[in-house]
Amino acid sequence: MGKRIVCWVVALVILSISAGCSQTSQTKGLCWEAGTVKKDVIVYGGADRFAAWPANNGVWMWDGREILVGFSSGYYKVQDGHDIDRDRPRESVLGRSLDGGLSWMVEDPDNFVNDEGTIADLPGGINFAHPDFAMRIDKSDERAQFFISYSRGKTWRGPYGFGNLMEHPELKELEFTSRTDYLVNGRKDCFIFMSARPSGFGTDRAFCVRTTDGGKTFQFQGWIVPPSDPYRGVMPSTVRCSPTKLVSALRRRDMTDKSRGAWVDVYVSHDNGANWRFLSKVGDTGNWNGNPPALVRLDDGRLCCVYGNRSDRRMYARYSSDDGASWGEQIILRDDFRAETEPDLGYPRLVKRADGNLVAMYYWATEKHPTQHIAATVWNPDKLK
Repeated sequence: MGKRIVCWVVALVILSISAGCSQTSQTKGLCWEAGTVKKDVIVYGGADRFAAWPANNGVWMWDGREILVGFSSGYYKVQDGHDIDRDRPRESVLGRSLDGGLSWMVEDPDNFVNDEGTIADLPGGINFAHPDFAMRIDKSDERAQFFISYSRGKTWRGPYGFGNLMEHPELKELEFTSRTDYLVNGRKDCFIFMSARPSGFGTDRAFCVRTTDGGKTFQFQGWIVPPSDPYRGVMPSTVRCSPTKLVSALRRRDMTDKSRGAWVDVYVSHDNGANWRFLSKVGDTGNWNGNPPALVRLDDGRLCCVYGNRSDRRMYARYSSDDGASWGEQIILRDDFRAETEPDLGYPRLVKRADGNLVAMYYWATEKHPTQHIAATVWNPDKLK
């Protein structure tokens, strides 16, 4: 696959940024106009392109300002299902922002997802605590694999495998469908939140694994949503709320009754991922298979969950002040969706900047840009309530 770095013109990316921005109450280097509550920007897109699914890829952040988000890019073609041309190349690429999500450039590094590669050895193990670390979890056929970077995603190593994890009695003969969700506990210690299914679309259930030796071995911790649960439970987004308490938001759907639509549920573990229980429902995500959630913890302890609703064609955010036990009113992040065909939208990723503002990345379409593109919304969670 041809490699390239495409820099998008800042004038296209930024909707409006004043030349002299106030730094009062803001972190130096994160240009944000005084009094601004919310800003929408374009990360990547074009008239002949279809760009989508940040939630299927990953998001990483360094120093509270540098953001890297993955997404898929292909050629636009109106057809049944997603309007991405199945007969032309599709790529997994990365969008990078150095100013907290206000401007972006797109990169396609070597040895990344969808490049050819065989499972490699992992001599010496992984240093999860490296200041420039990133990990991308993926699958090839039924095999779970991952890539790592010590250069903020500019170069990648892998793919690496999960050893004999698939031979665990709870996972044996299942097909892995994992996306990227992990929590670093220390130099050699990391929780990874994965999913697998016995057969057929929509039978996925999410679970937690742990490595304490730098990725040389992986131990099954417990099911977030057990196989006995009647509904799809996949694409977790997880935060730590205490030394032992984890909270995870999941994409949910009743596969036997499509009229019910889809929704987001939250689960909690009080013993570092070994046992989980249902905590609350966050919101509905509509028909057309719904949407996965994105979850972060704010400086004041609140949780914020972002998700798209394909039925009413909006992006929403909700806050929780009790670690996900209950949720406030839905906040509309975007309601200007205007696609040429079906409502392909959302699949968000979410980060918190050093100044406390939030950045959600998702795929979208508007009257001005009617083909699906990657967008970002930056907002102040203290003012947008």
